[in-house]
Amino acid sequence: MDYKQTLNLPSTEFPMKADLARREPDMVASWLRDDLYSKLRAHAAGRPKFVLLDGPPYANGVIHIGHAVNKILKDIIVKSRMLDGFDSPYVPGWDCHGLPIEQQVEKKHGRVGQKLDADAFRKACREYAASQVEAQRVDFQRLGVIGDWNNPYLTMASKFEAEQLRGFAAIVRRGHLVRGFKPVHWCLDCRSSLAEAEVEYEERTSPSVDVRFAIVDAMDAARRFHLATDELMTASIAIWTTTPWTLPANQAVCLHPMFDYVLVEFQRAEGPERLIVAEGLLDAFASRIGATGRRVLAKASGEALEGLRLEHPFYEREVPVVLGDHVTLETGTGAVHTAPGHGADDYEMGRRYGLPIDNPVGPDGRFVAGTPMFEGIGVFDANTKIVETLQQVGRLIHHEPYRHSYPHCWRHKSPVIFRATPQWFLSMEKQNLRRDALAAIKGVRWIPGWGEQRITGMIETRPDWCISRQRAWGVPLAMFVHKESGEPHPQTPELLERVADLVAEGGIEAWFALNPRHLLGDEALVYEKCEDVMDVWFDSGAVHHVLPALRPDVIPFPADIYLEGSDQHRGWFHSSLLVSVAGKGVAPYRQVLTHGFTVDEKGRKMSKSLGNVVAPQKVMQSLGADVLRLWVAATDYSGEIAVSDEILKRMSDSYRRMRNTVRFLLGNLAGFDPARDAVPAEELLDIDRWALARAAELQQEIIDSYRNYDFHLIYQKVHGFCVIELGSFWLDILKDRLYTMPAASAARRSAQTAMCHIAEAMVRWLAPILSFTAEEIWKFLPGERDESVLLATWWKLPAVPATSAVDWQAVIALKNDVARELERLRAAAELGAPLEAAVDVFLDEAQHRRMAAIGDELRFVLITSQARLRPASERPATAVAAESVAKTGAWIAVSVYDAAKCARCWHRRPDVGSDPRHPEICGRCVGNLEGPGETRRYA
Repeated sequence: MDYKQTLNLPSTEFPMKADLARREPDMVASWLRDDLYSKLRAHAAGRPKFVLLDGPPYANGVIHIGHAVNKILKDIIVKSRMLDGFDSPYVPGWDCHGLPIEQQVEKKHGRVGQKLDADAFRKACREYAASQVEAQRVDFQRLGVIGDWNNPYLTMASKFEAEQLRGFAAIVRRGHLVRGFKPVHWCLDCRSSLAEAEVEYEERTSPSVDVRFAIVDAMDAARRFHLATDELMTASIAIWTTTPWTLPANQAVCLHPMFDYVLVEFQRAEGPERLIVAEGLLDAFASRIGATGRRVLAKASGEALEGLRLEHPFYEREVPVVLGDHVTLETGTGAVHTAPGHGADDYEMGRRYGLPIDNPVGPDGRFVAGTPMFEGIGVFDANTKIVETLQQVGRLIHHEPYRHSYPHCWRHKSPVIFRATPQWFLSMEKQNLRRDALAAIKGVRWIPGWGEQRITGMIETRPDWCISRQRAWGVPLAMFVHKESGEPHPQTPELLERVADLVAEGGIEAWFALNPRHLLGDEALVYEKCEDVMDVWFDSGAVHHVLPALRPDVIPFPADIYLEGSDQHRGWFHSSLLVSVAGKGVAPYRQVLTHGFTVDEKGRKMSKSLGNVVAPQKVMQSLGADVLRLWVAATDYSGEIAVSDEILKRMSDSYRRMRNTVRFLLGNLAGFDPARDAVPAEELLDIDRWALARAAELQQEIIDSYRNYDFHLIYQKVHGFCVIELGSFWLDILKDRLYTMPAASAARRSAQTAMCHIAEAMVRWLAPILSFTAEEIWKFLPGERDESVLLATWWKLPAVPATSAVDWQAVIALKNDVARELERLRAAAELGAPLEAAVDVFLDEAQHRRMAAIGDELRFVLITSQARLRPASERPATAVAAESVAKTGAWIAVSVYDAAKCARCWHRRPDVGSDPRHPEICGRCVGNLEGPGETRRYA
């Protein structure tokens, strides 16, 4: 007889080979074809909301691995909250305005006015952005991200642009808008001002110069230093700067009021000279200029020198000494050359002292017509000529190259300048925006916690936000300004609302085509349209206002969570906070979660030149999106996120182990109908109740980890559960019961009931992370169910008795100790398979109480042909301590069991052949074949 045919071997069509790269695209197509997102919304209608507001990626270029990390993390949160019983919509969005898109269009058509007029240029920008949105959308969908892909938000959509203007009107109404001729970061390639978030700092070598600012009135200086007048007849204050090109705009020299300044006679190769520098920098200064000797003549505080008149080094004008706390003793001379048109601190000094805010530099970075000596020269080229001029007029003390951190345009990677231009700002002080933003930060949960300190520091020190840009492609600052004063119309908020109505119908083009008389009537004679557009960070920063206004039933305010990379404390988190506090008085988010950047396994940034770039498209085409998703979830995203082909290969191996565990569960649920065959919890075998209790405990840990965004812990817990508690223990033990007992026997149904519950729970644990695989598993689970696992909520595992006669943790420890001893004997060729073994377990009274109840069923747990519990007093000298069970009180002895092998269950039993009808099998198998089956209580 072929006894193999009498076994209940696993049977399932759930494939062993995942073949994700081939199967996943079909699943994406199915989700889109069946409009799964709409079904999710309908299914969740009426539940409490949990909203993650999508920070829009820029509609420019293919997605990279950082995009994949970001979108997958968001998708995990949204799906887990759905399982948690929330209505968690996800509306993806794109940032569609701004310079990068203009640059792409300029490559083909040139700047506005060369081949295209402004209207045609904007149309080309819109078409380019739309093409980029479509390309990125396909890749995001391929990642398994479920969202409202048919109706995303686009910042270039006319209704979005209109609502952004209405949000801006609220900010103007609340008094935060100011106009100023202030220095701003200016990119010479963009030919526009830059936001703080558009500036990054890189190392650069600049020409550093020490320059003499000669004292005009020696008598006045002598009085301040308490010296005779002739002591200061040829004295100068020495300044140090790394931007010689700003010297034409110099209007003052700034000292610190609390520093001591010394008048020193230096001996140099050129002869003696008298210079004033900060006492704290005297040694460094003397060394730098090559002084061979020095003599301190007098000392005075910075405060005592305020108002002293100095000569500009090469122009015929006098400049004053002013005082500022921004002066430091880190480097230089302690005397800071001050050009209010070329620096934030300088500008504040100019405002405080009423200095001219002179900006002789044009938008192209060249000195404007009429600039003495330097007209038409680019600022960086002018450095050399200015150094030469200083030398010619005898005002150059010293010059040398200086390596330092310098602001660069994040797009062009080119150095920027500070340049005063007429701009529009959100004032940080006028209506207490800084104070209110700092207060709002404290009401937000920051994950990780250091995010609060980081954004707080940025808000505390940031200047007013320049929201105006001199570009063609953007949401207009749709205001009317007085032709003479430059001030906005007194009814600007109301006019913005009217312009918004026009833009809602005709897009931003409606503003550019608008005749001011249409809204202003005769006032159009004295008011003109503002030509600027808004900073693109204002576009994305206004999403919290626009989406709730356009989709009030879908997106509430404030959002429950924002999630972006760690650079967004100075970007989207920052701009959103300021727009929201300025417009509504509160933060736009309840929680802010930050993830790190991707690096290779050596901690290096992704770079084509290093050859370490991992393209998500390539990974999806080879390993599949689920492996990519598992890698994202398995990594602690709070720091740098390492990725490489080798890391992903290891993740693929982990994925395979979890998939095989589920496949085993499904294979052994063949023919099981939960409605018909499930066993009540109180009738389950003891080990099955243990498995369900452990699954329930684990499920709560997993749910808590999802709620706390600790996704790497979920991976660790589920993977460990599959490999250790299921694969190495419970499922291994179940095989005998599942395969050899009658198909409908109570003990086998007990195992299947517990397996079914665990499979139902596990498919939900996996769904937010391994969405494709979970959906595939879902189709093979027994019983009635919705069409998608994503429509489900957490599985309710049955309550099981809290107490057991068996201490299963002690049994697990014993099994591990026995396995080690079996492996030792197998390696020594004293034993073959574990079923060839007999195990005696010697226990003292305390350890015996922990597992005595299991009795003869212990052999099924240890997967040996015989296992006996015996008193510790009977242990032989050769017994090995079972130290995993207890440090003392437990020993094991393993021997070869000398009995015949059952051809059906492979156990070695003395009763093999006892039934003449079945001479090859044991008595237990005969009973399982022809009778009601054996009785099990524990295993």
